[in-house]
Amino acid sequence: MSDNNKIGTYKFVAEPFHVDFTGRLTLGVLGNHLLNCAGFHATDRGFGIAALNEDNYTWVLSRLAIELDEMPYQYEEFSIQTWVENVYRLFTDRNFALIDKEGRKTGYARSVWAMISMNTRKPADLLTLHDGGIMDYICDEPCPIGKPSRIKITSTEPVTSLIAKYSDIDINGHVNSIRYIEHILDLFPMEMYREKRIRRFEMAYVTESHYGDELNFFMDNAGNDMYDVEVKKNGGEVVCRSKVIFTKK
Repeated sequence: MSDNNKIGTYKFVAEPFHVDFTGRLTLGVLGNHLLNCAGFHATDRGFGIAALNEDNYTWVLSRLAIELDEMPYQYEEFSIQTWVENVYRLFTDRNFALIDKEGRKTGYARSVWAMISMNTRKPADLLTLHDGGIMDYICDEPCPIGKPSRIKITSTEPVTSLIAKYSDIDINGHVNSIRYIEHILDLFPMEMYREKRIRRFEMAYVTESHYGDELNFFMDNAGNDMYDVEVKKNGGEVVCRSKVIFTKK
């Protein structure tokens, strides 16, 4: 199988309700598009969530790193490409490229996924999926951004807290992975987004949270427009960590 057949390409438009006050696509919407493309690509190749659910398995996003030169503007057409970079026993690496209306690659993303049992919530052996058939889709298409990093937080006082509500909860019954991104971006003032844009954003998911959980947000200013964020639930357990790096427009 050629590498071209291993790469999925999906077209989108930056709808007016998908952009922020600057007219650019929001990171939350881009994140949803990335996850949808991962689902489309996996489904087209026989290992999508619907097929896994029949055997009581599902995909879980573990890590995500997005690096951007430019976001699509309102009404602009753009595409997202995705491919599988590596498959290990318990994890798989999936990459993405963001392509503007002129065909230029204006951003990339790296992600790490696990297949888990819906009964035990434990990772399952990917090499047994379709007798290792997922290995056939490994592709050496370049993704020239760094892998997700280790994120450590020293702050002990939360900068804000919230209770997980209806709009946070997805079909799996826990807080949607993209909602954490949106809540983290809300930690920064509007003035920050007027003067700067996000150059790199990372998420590391640790455990699930559910309706009614209290989410506490801790943040370190690491300097050079870099911020590290940790989300804990109900005063203790870490739910996820994030790194946000801004740059001047």
